Amino acid sequence: MAVREATVVAGPVGVRERVLAPDLARGLMLALIAVANSVVYLYGRPYGVRQHIVEAGLLDRMVGVVTVTLVDGRAYPMFAALFAYGTVQIFQRHGAGAAAKRLLRRRSRWLIAFGLVHAVLLFPGDILGLYGVAGLILVGLTGVSDRKLLVAAALWLAVVAAVQGAAYMMPSTGERSFFWSFETADPLAAMMLRPSEWLMTPAGVLGVGSAVLVGTWAARRGILTDPAAHRPLLVRTAIGGLGLAAAGGLPVALAAGHFWAPSSTLVLWSISALHAVTGVAGGLGYAALIGLLAVRVGERRGPVVRALVACGQRSLSSYLFQSVVFVVLFLPFTLGLGARLGTAGITAIALATWLASVLLCDLLRRSGRRGPAEVVLRRLTYRTGRMSA
Repeated sequence: MAVREATVVAGPVGVRERVLAPDLARGLMLALIAVANSVVYLYGRPYGVRQHIVEAGLLDRMVGVVTVTLVDGRAYPMFAALFAYGTVQIFQRHGAGAAAKRLLRRRSRWLIAFGLVHAVLLFPGDILGLYGVAGLILVGLTGVSDRKLLVAAALWLAVVAAVQGAAYMMPSTGERSFFWSFETADPLAAMMLRPSEWLMTPAGVLGVGSAVLVGTWAARRGILTDPAAHRPLLVRTAIGGLGLAAAGGLPVALAAGHFWAPSSTLVLWSISALHAVTGVAGGLGYAALIGLLAVRVGERRGPVVRALVACGQRSLSSYLFQSVVFVVLFLPFTLGLGARLGTAGITAIALATWLASVLLCDLLRRSGRRGPAEVVLRRLTYRTGRMSA
């Protein structure tokens, strides 16, 4: 009987058991994800540095500088660190044994399946599949020491610098160099392109590897679970990480906004590598900053915080909701706004879409319902119809 009890897997965590900081971080993070994803829908004009469209309007160029500096290559490392943090929490909650590993492997495989469907039908830049692969790898890292995790994270940054620098070091020809489906007018032809584009996506977000390893380390130490106890570390990470992200992202941002032109491919390689590496620091800095915000909020959760937390608790549904809205508004075979808007306009729509998702998630919270995607994933993962309210 004792052996049987040791293999029992608990159900999904209830809302009242959840910790503030990770959910608040996910809710806010989705605003950055919306902005980061929206700009790839712009088409119908020449493409420049990092495949940003060449724009003449000063407002569009300035907004482009801000988003490339503070969002591009910074949002997904934050998402990755939070994903790893949540994965470790699931592992610990379910006993950190063989049954928990089986659960995480099943969840990871379903995430890959979700990612494939999402990529083929909506958004080939999908990140869910990559996180599913990361989840499978994390299961194999459960016995790895904290020190080795951090060393591996640091070493992986060298790979990120080399690959990302090389990927963006050639001067732009004005043609789109990836994600061709976004400017394809035939919906069936676009769908046929998306699976291969999805397989290419990891090459553009290699920094998530280091973020996943650091997020695993942070979860083991409960840094966001009890942020007040780790305030000095969070302050240093927020200031240092965001400072590095701003300094490291600005050269590429100025080049993308056509305020400065790199003088050679070596310079372009260098600033692209710097942008990618400091993006990991920025992602971790954002997570730390929101951890500090959670300390300040404490138990005084007003309507805004509750709505943001509701969005964070339904982050998978919110992420997919963004893709649905963007497909309807931006693609050539739908409303085609991607050909008419600039960076400023599409960023405004991205933030409005995020705000709409926050409001919808809060309505679900008020009615005691989870997000639809979370319901499906949990049922597939836990193989049960039982859902905690």
